[in-house]
Amino acid sequence: MSSAIEALYIYDELNIPILEHTYRGRPPPADALLSLFLSHPAPRPSLLYLTSATPPVSVFSITHSNLLFLVPSSTENEPLLVLEFLHRVIDVLEDFVGAPLLAAKIQSSYDVVAQLLIEMCDGGVVCNTEPNALRETVDVPGWMGKLLGGVGLPGASPALGPSNPLKSSLALSTTPNGANAPAIPWRRQSVRHTSNELYVDIVETLKVTIAPSGRPISALVNGTIVFTAKISGVPDLLLSLSAPGGQSNISHKVQLPVFHPCVRLARWRERPGELSFVPPDGRFVLAGYEVDLLPLDPEQDAPPNHMEKLFLPATVELQKSIGPNGMGFEVRLTLNTNFPGSPSSRGGGGGGGGSGNIPGHNSGSSTPSFLGVGANSATSASPTLEEVIVTVPISASVRNLTDIRASRGEATFMPGNDALEWRVPTTSKDAGSISGTATLRCTVVGPLSNSEEEEAEERVGGGGGGEDDENRPARTNPLLGYYNESYQTAREPITTMKTSTSTTTFAGLSSSSRNSTTKPPKKPSTASSLMPTSATVSFTVRGWLPSGIRVDALIVDTRKSRGLGEGVKPYKGVKYLCVSRKGVERRC
Repeated sequence: MSSAIEALYIYDELNIPILEHTYRGRPPPADALLSLFLSHPAPRPSLLYLTSATPPVSVFSITHSNLLFLVPSSTENEPLLVLEFLHRVIDVLEDFVGAPLLAAKIQSSYDVVAQLLIEMCDGGVVCNTEPNALRETVDVPGWMGKLLGGVGLPGASPALGPSNPLKSSLALSTTPNGANAPAIPWRRQSVRHTSNELYVDIVETLKVTIAPSGRPISALVNGTIVFTAKISGVPDLLLSLSAPGGQSNISHKVQLPVFHPCVRLARWRERPGELSFVPPDGRFVLAGYEVDLLPLDPEQDAPPNHMEKLFLPATVELQKSIGPNGMGFEVRLTLNTNFPGSPSSRGGGGGGGGSGNIPGHNSGSSTPSFLGVGANSATSASPTLEEVIVTVPISASVRNLTDIRASRGEATFMPGNDALEWRVPTTSKDAGSISGTATLRCTVVGPLSNSEEEEAEERVGGGGGGEDDENRPARTNPLLGYYNESYQTAREPITTMKTSTSTTTFAGLSSSSRNSTTKPPKKPSTASSLMPTSATVSFTVRGWLPSGIRVDALIVDTRKSRGLGEGVKPYKGVKYLCVSRKGVERRC
């Protein structure tokens, strides 16, 4: 299956097309394609097949920074290739134009954007998506070029390349053998840095589901290794990773790995855990992986020989139908900061926002890496638990929550919200006070009973008095809208009644409807149906990874490296970060 990009359309936050770039064929116009795309009800998937178009087309879409990116296709394409192309376009535009990516930036730099789109895709075939390689071919005017162009002097033409003969000769003289493309596509030539620094940032996202019995059902980790290279020349690096159970266990630990094109796959296959590569200049994603914290041997349907115990720094339990009338529930949060695998003797401490020195290597002054945390944040020797938030989904039948009492932190809930949020602080002068148990109790207020609804209808509709309903003059009640918004969601639907507006739900009833004794009875709401069925907890841990993966060493191979300079010892730093956004879910 051959994939081809026919066109790329970019729309701003008002769905106004700001860029139309056609590569091949005759795709539908941007306005016509947008109307067909928006006719599909939200949420819209990344791939839509529009049968109403003539001829029918497939539309690939991505939304980023309030900008909509669409790629139409009249033939069968590989979906992942097209979607990956869109992501590469966004990354490259942010690199050249600046992040965040805004419509005004694209419009003001259309000359650069046009060059990028032409270089990234030639005749519909994706060819060059590396930012460092694009910098060798795309002319980005600097402030001097803009100044000379503004006064009418010879400058750089974005479309035709450098118009100055001297600039052209200098560009050819600095390129070996007159080649236009660098030998390594992902690294620019003649890279120079005054301070040589290498940073490794490993970020893992934790997702755990716990059964009502307390047994974990699933525990998955998605990891990302982000590398920042600020080093001169063309360095050849070797990054060694380890996992609990020894170096040989990392091949079983790391599942579904994906790598940047700079990684030598043969070295990883021969020695799992070793990444040999020549890095691009700047920050990039070196690798990604997945870890199952509850693995099973497919042959024996049993856990492997070595599997560490599942550790969670924050867990939550839910007890419902408590209190004298069974209308209350209690949430119990347990925090544990005794992180496993964090020996205090491990490498260097490293200041600069928890960026520890990699063991076995000399280092210079500490500089924070791109994750940018404060000077008081944790290292791998003393992880820090932060941003603990408990979320309890609330049924739509619940009118309100009363008697909200939290032993620690602050809980908030507004009528009409779909969840109760409980924020628990973890910053304390006494570090030992973070671990422990905190509780939250609430009382559920259910929907109105039939008698209460009838009384509310009589009050709102002006019930009583000696006048007939047909002859009673219309009255305006300022509470009418409040009752409609608060109580009509708790009613059983009445299919035979139709009103012109939602503000006439009570007052718009006819006399026969108000006085009829055959009103459909309302089903009683039990306390169990109003109770929450799950609770989730979110948190962030700096200096700890749930998978146990660590960086053992980062070595610069001086024999294979070029242009680094003799006696240069770059600073090397590493950070670990665990993020769980509503990741630990307890069902009940």
